[in-house]
Amino acid sequence: MKTWAMAGIVSIAALASACQSRAPKEQEREATLDWITDFQAAQALAAQKGLPILANFSGSDWCRWCIVLEEEVFAYQAFKDYADGNLVLFLADFPNNTKLPEALARQNERLAKQYGVRGFPTILLLKADGTVIGQTGYQRGGPDAYVEHLKQLLEGNRK
Repeated sequence: MKTWAMAGIVSIAALASACQSRAPKEQEREATLDWITDFQAAQALAAQKGLPILANFSGSDWCRWCIVLEEEVFAYQAFKDYADGNLVLFLADFPNNTKLPEALARQNERLAKQYGVRGFPTILLLKADGTVIGQTGYQRGGPDAYVEHLKQLLEGNRK
């Protein structure tokens, strides 16, 4: 009886410790990103600010890896802090449960065809003129690792 009670106490203590160690991570997941959905507007802003475009081709409400990328990277303040000064965020969404305005759906289809997007998520880094700098997708490691990955892709283009 004492052994079971002690095992229960140890389990509860371990669970409480694990929850406490995750709490700060959950608090960091309060970032709200301002995704531009008009590609020409994203290009104009990128040209004005001298920044690359991060184009997120996503199936936001059905694609498992798109949802994971959102939850593990884009939802974190660390990613938002980097994106705010270094990227113009463009979203080309292909949802199943939401009907997009016809012009937006046509734009997204045209861009997917233009850039050869065959799966989701596809993340393209583009110059303001639409030239591809790099391509990626979901990457493990959270927001800090993803930011470093993006920096490497962008740095590789400058050489």
